[in-house]
Amino acid sequence: MPETIFVLNGPNLNLLGTREPAIYGHETLDDIAGQLEDRSRELGLSIDLRQSNHEGHLIDWLHEAQALPAKAVLLNAGAYTHTSIALYDAIKAIRTPVIEVHLSNPHARETFRHMSRISPVAHGTICGFGALSYMLALEAAARL
Repeated sequence: MPETIFVLNGPNLNLLGTREPAIYGHETLDDIAGQLEDRSRELGLSIDLRQSNHEGHLIDWLHEAQALPAKAVLLNAGAYTHTSIALYDAIKAIRTPVIEVHLSNPHARETFRHMSRISPVAHGTICGFGALSYMLALEAAARL
């Protein structure tokens, strides 16, 4: 059985492709999932992609990633990136490596997006490359 990479997506990422395409691109979360699934097979890995607009679901899934155990978690926490001490605590509490992912570059956007609660406890961060950010994060996770 191949090792699993969890790909967890937070609030509003279900709207990819239609929400502010100038910032987030035209690809949908399903498009990204398909690309990740294709590449994960080539790498001998399995992808478990999930999305929720609810912070508690993301926390439960981080705990589940450790219990499985998953090889790694790719986490696009959306706006929770900037506000969630609960996600910070959940990542800090698990041994599974978490790679923070963002489609846009938060540091080139509004000032309130410059602070990440995830970065200090993430294994690494990949941002600013649109849907490619997920693929780059998958490549990094495969090499952990």
